[in-house]
Formats: sequence, structure tokens, C-alpha cells
Amino acid sequence: MSTKQFEILEDKPVFKGFFGVNQLTVRHTLYRGGWSPPLSREIFHRGECVAVLLYDAQEDALVMIEQFRVGALQFGDERAWLLEIVAGAIEPGETPESVARREVLEESGCEVEDLFKINSFFTSPGGTSELLHLYCGKIDSTKAGGLHGLDEENEDIAVSVMPFSNVFRLLEQGKIVSAIPIIAIQWLALNRTQLRQRWQAKST
Repeated sequence: MSTKQFEILEDKPVFKGFFGVNQLTVRHTLYRGGWSPPLSREIFHRGECVAVLLYDAQEDALVMIEQFRVGALQFGDERAWLLEIVAGAIEPGETPESVARREVLEESGCEVEDLFKINSFFTSPGGTSELLHLYCGKIDSTKAGGLHGLDEENEDIAVSVMPFSNVFRLLEQGKIVSAIPIIAIQWLALNRTQLRQRWQAKST
């Protein structure tokens, strides 16, 4: 039996809007032995999500999106629009791969030719339940661009094609400030040669 255990003493919904917040009362075992006192924590519920870095291995280019983000309002007008990658929530009954392909089409207008799983991770487990499945998607960037997104979801997304070197320079300059694209771009910087060989081999 594992020495690491926890008990949920209470799980109470406190808010339900575009997102939901629950108040949890939990206790857990301690490294030094025994149990913690009851802890009260608010949990921001988002469930499972996907994000996709769109990469054209032939052109060595990325398809990036830019959109308004309420979480960045405190930094001023311009900083509320963030350079990001495609992402979306997984609904019950859906698979991460199917959501990845759907969101790519909706938010960028591109069709995914192949998906490479990078990793799955909790985005901020101290306060949110979100588990994110991160992919790199093979696409043809030659016709990408313009404005995309669903009107019924009030999405207003600008799509641009950028050489990988330009995107990485923006990251180094601190101009990409959203965590998920930072993780994805850094992964690509480490694995770009192997990924290009893999996808170019599939194309021949």
C-alpha cells in the first residue's frame, strides 16, 4: 500500500460560469509521517485540453496565432493580445487527437497531415485541474494566414506564418509570454532536426 494518500473531506461548487470553481477541503499524508490538517483550496476547473504547435518541416516555418486574452489585461493594451499556438478544450467522448485536428482547422484554417505527441502535463496544478496534451502538427503553411475562429465562440484570431528562426528570436526577446507556446517552441528547438527528417521521409 502506498504511503502517499489523500482524503477529500468536502468538494463544494462555489461558482459556475464560462469556467467553474470548486472549494475543496482535503488532507494528505506527510513525508515525516502522519496526516496534514484539513486544507481548504479553491480549484479552477478546466478539465483536459489540447494545444498544437503547427510546423511546416518543408519550409521550416511555424503557423502562429494571435488573440485577445483577459488574463493579460493588467499589462496594458498591446500586451492583452498574445502570440500563441492553437488550443482547445476536450469535451466528453472526444479524443485529444480529434480535438487537436478540429481546433487546428477552426483556429488556423490548416489541415493537420500528421500529429506528433510531445507530452501531457498539468499547466498550473497548485490551483487548476487542467491537464494539457501538447502536440506538434505537420501542416502546409503555403496557404495559411488571415482571420479565423468561430463566431459563436466570439473568437477573433489572426494567423501568421513565420520562419522558425524568427519565432525563436521572439521567444528569446521575451515577446512570447504565454507558457504553452514557450514550452512547445523550446521542444521544437531541441527536436527540430529529427522531426524534419521524420516528416520529410514520410513525404517521399
